[in-house]
Amino acid sequence: MKEFKIKSIDMFKLVSKFKPKGDQPEVIKKLVKNLKAEAKHQVLLGVTGSGKTATMSWVIEKIQRPTLVISPNKTLCAQLFQEFKEFFPENAIHYFVSYYDYYQPEAYIPQTDTYIEKDAKINEEIDRLRHTATQDLLTRNDIIIVASVSCIYNIGSPEAYQQVSLEIKAGQKIKRKDFLSSLTSLQYQRNDIDFKPGTFRVRGDIIEIYLVTGKEVLQIELLGDEIKSLKSKKDILNSKFQIISSFKLFPAHFWVTPQEKLDIAIENIKLELQEQLKKLRKQKKLLEAQRLEQRTNYDLEMLRETGYCHGIENYSRHLEFRKPGEAPYTLINYFPNDFLVFIDESHLTLPQLNAMANQDRARKEVLIEHGFRLPSALDNRPLTFDEFGQRINQVIYVSATPGEKEKKKAGNKYITEQLIRPTGLLEPSIEIRPTKNQVQDLIQEIKKEVGKKQRTLVLTLTKRLAEALSDYLAEEGITSQWLHAEVKTLERPQILKDLREGKYDVLVGINLLREGLDLPEVALVAILDADKEGFLRSETTLIQTMGRAARHIEGHVILYADKITGSMKKAIEEVKRRRKIQIEYNKKHRITPKQIIKEIREWPFVSKEKEIAFEFWMVRDQKLLEKEMKEAARNLDFERAAEIRDLIKKIKS
Repeated sequence: MKEFKIKSIDMFKLVSKFKPKGDQPEVIKKLVKNLKAEAKHQVLLGVTGSGKTATMSWVIEKIQRPTLVISPNKTLCAQLFQEFKEFFPENAIHYFVSYYDYYQPEAYIPQTDTYIEKDAKINEEIDRLRHTATQDLLTRNDIIIVASVSCIYNIGSPEAYQQVSLEIKAGQKIKRKDFLSSLTSLQYQRNDIDFKPGTFRVRGDIIEIYLVTGKEVLQIELLGDEIKSLKSKKDILNSKFQIISSFKLFPAHFWVTPQEKLDIAIENIKLELQEQLKKLRKQKKLLEAQRLEQRTNYDLEMLRETGYCHGIENYSRHLEFRKPGEAPYTLINYFPNDFLVFIDESHLTLPQLNAMANQDRARKEVLIEHGFRLPSALDNRPLTFDEFGQRINQVIYVSATPGEKEKKKAGNKYITEQLIRPTGLLEPSIEIRPTKNQVQDLIQEIKKEVGKKQRTLVLTLTKRLAEALSDYLAEEGITSQWLHAEVKTLERPQILKDLREGKYDVLVGINLLREGLDLPEVALVAILDADKEGFLRSETTLIQTMGRAARHIEGHVILYADKITGSMKKAIEEVKRRRKIQIEYNKKHRITPKQIIKEIREWPFVSKEKEIAFEFWMVRDQKLLEKEMKEAARNLDFERAAEIRDLIKKIKS
């Protein structure tokens, strides 16, 4: 990994009205000492509600290194992102997750001759956040990126990303035609009507660029073959631009290759195509050869004309001039060499990181065999687990239930326990009840909690049961909501916020209600069918699930079961062990447990404000649009005139 430019020397500055309490001071001291001693692997075994995120933040402030925090799902990423933003309000804190709201990968099923085309819905807001994160990584050191496991997927070379960027300065000599061509090469699209992130528009000698990050608009005024002025606006609601001297414009897409290299890459793709066609024809796979030739030639034509094509990532090995089998470039490559890694909820995150490359390869091998992709598509992939391990410098695994893999990597010397909560709260009390009439029994318990204005989490085994139970509770007069993987990424935190505010009394889910969720209003956790051994009722899962009640002074868990399984027995014993340590600590230090009172935060990615800002922007330019509509009509371009007319009507309404 390389440093590509001199970065800012801003320092991490932690802001908090609290100081380390309980066993936090010793934990922080030990973690920092081990990091300075160059320990590569450490484990932070921290119970729910013990302030693990605060501990991580104090460690980051003391170490002063760029940091990557990897979390197992988008909901936990969002929560961590919010918490780090509060601890470091003056520093660069970013959210980097998969930008798909829905994703069906390209696949082929030979048994039924069924080709499944890639189908995905990209969340443009998340895509902008990803670009903001990588651009800050290349320009500053005081940065924390909270990422899902998608951070080990190929996103293109940081060197190429830097190389194709465009430096703009006031007084710079450049022809208007060449400047517009450069913007197109950076994959910015001209759109004089629908001005949105990733586009630019032209008004005579004035060019306005809406940065792909969605955070800023540039205005460039040309005078002849020179940039007369360069202005910037960070608040879209503010109609005044501020004069700036220079700006570095990064690409609107990750896979952007300089033109001279693109031509070479295209030739290399053509060579690989000829080799693969020869191989398929030799195997008498004429249909597969025809299919591959047609698809690849179409993509090559798009690359020649626009520098981009649908599925361009499948040609990334050629575009980045990597050798066959060589590891792809990922977010990790954008970090400097000395960066720090925290793997949150490591018992979940590590298995995900371990499995991703094999799953991806198996699917693509079938596509290649049947002529849907070139062999080089295999190199558009996530990192293997070994490659990931080679690219990280120092890592701290964080979990209330760390797995054997991370404990073995760290060794006993580098396992640190954080069992004491700053509030003195204990592990929840646990009760086992029979499964007969479990729903009716549960309803009675929920109503008791509602009477005390306390919230309940209910864990089921299936999505269908979660939805059905939520509906049934509503019929019983209990406000409830279900939450599982089919709920859109940016809607999940809002549902959790609604629960905390009391819009819902109950949240019903499967496995999204386990690790890391910070819900201090939840006093009761009910686990249905707790004796059904398996992933959702394993020792680790049960400990994590029961921990959701540990942030409330009356935290209680009901396990509905007809027998005590091995997992139940181990989980209950571990919770009791921790509870005993906490009771003894409180007694020794004369601590009376206190209820957590935590501010209910606004979800940071609400798009309403941006929608309003966009409308304001368009209203301001309504007169310009009317002028363009009339000009289009005079030029007999009635289709464009009609589009502008409809847009003006929308703005007026």
